[in-house]
Amino acid sequence: MLVTAYIAFVVLLASCLGLELSRCRAKPSGRACSNPSFVRFQLDFYQVYFLALAADWLQAPYLYKLYQHYHFLEGQIAILYVCGLASTVLFGLVASSLVDWLGRKKSCVLFSLTYSLCCLTKLSRDYFVLLVGRALGGLSTALLFSAFEAWYIHEHVERHDFPAEWIPATFARAAFWNHVLAVVAGVAAEAVACWMGLGPVAPFVAAIPLLALAGALALHNWGENYDRQRAFSRTCAGGLRCLLSDRRVLLLGTIQALFESVIFIFVFLWTPVLDPHGAPLGIIFSSFMAASLLGSSLYRIATSKRYHLQPMHLVSLAVLIVVFSLFMLTFSTSPGQESPVESFIAFLLIELACGLYFPSMSFLRRKVIPETEQAGVLNWFRVPLHLLACLGLLVLHDSDRKTGTRNMFSICSAIMVMALLAVVGLFTVVRHDAELRVPSPTGEPYAPEL
Repeated sequence: MLVTAYIAFVVLLASCLGLELSRCRAKPSGRACSNPSFVRFQLDFYQVYFLALAADWLQAPYLYKLYQHYHFLEGQIAILYVCGLASTVLFGLVASSLVDWLGRKKSCVLFSLTYSLCCLTKLSRDYFVLLVGRALGGLSTALLFSAFEAWYIHEHVERHDFPAEWIPATFARAAFWNHVLAVVAGVAAEAVACWMGLGPVAPFVAAIPLLALAGALALHNWGENYDRQRAFSRTCAGGLRCLLSDRRVLLLGTIQALFESVIFIFVFLWTPVLDPHGAPLGIIFSSFMAASLLGSSLYRIATSKRYHLQPMHLVSLAVLIVVFSLFMLTFSTSPGQESPVESFIAFLLIELACGLYFPSMSFLRRKVIPETEQAGVLNWFRVPLHLLACLGLLVLHDSDRKTGTRNMFSICSAIMVMALLAVVGLFTVVRHDAELRVPSPTGEPYAPEL
């Protein structure tokens, strides 16, 4: 398993590098790239945002392993994950309102403080302290994916008066480097935890200086901005009306809830499946992120002028790949007949599918959901998504260890078959909808939102 992990990592990294180099050679330089004021503004944003993302990714490979190191049972670890998911959905519902009320800059600084506290709780073996840490992690995640983007968009348009058409260029570059940071973070986590022999808590301690630096830079270099608040009840009511009045939105939300709930369960299960076979968890995680980056690169190629596939086709392909992978996992995790290499390949396919799925789904959401209702609709999407993931982990909590993992993958397979049926339903509704087609590229490639 050790050799397989390193070989897969090198092959995936080389594939990503080859695709990105060929894309860079073919990509024309845009007018935004030559504007020195815009480049300086981007760098001010990136230096804070990338530090925050790096700190977040650094913690991912060894979270389950840390709880296992503290001798918690799988059921107890499942409850910790459920607490984190519940915290994410609760804080996610009010994050936009909180950020608008508190201020985007202050919210980013608050993120660095709460996430640092979350990392510090990992030094404790007390179960209640770890539960509090998971709640703080949920708040931090909600702030990470709301405050930073909101701050940038407001500064871009209101303070600097740059063209709104340049915003996708910033987030396209951020999406690429987010994948790169994730790959590097996996290797760094492996280095501090295993190569240096500091144990599974080391990546969490190493994340704290990055978070402190991100908060300090935001406090020193960024200006504050606010936005006019919309009542939370009105946001949710508007989102629900949009969800129920447009069948496309309802089917899109169904696909998102089913697909992403399975991904949340996969995040929990990959460590207990591979770790008993001596897998280097940091390198495994970096391989996953490289596979996801490869999927994103394939998305850009597939939707390019040469191939001109549509995001709806790529969502269908992503769901099919995950269905196939989960069927593989139901056999490769059979008690007494485990095949870690097959399981690893299946996990890589799931991550590859994620690389195709997320930019495709982002494009479809932009086209289908009115901009004024996106926050409310996404709130309603999150509730079933996290509810399904929590239920899945609770089912695993009550299962026997030897059969629970395989049964969970079987349940996930059934969920993804339902997602596939929803994809077919959406395909029949939108097959003649020209609005959901990627226009022939004439300039910058489409930039998926974060």
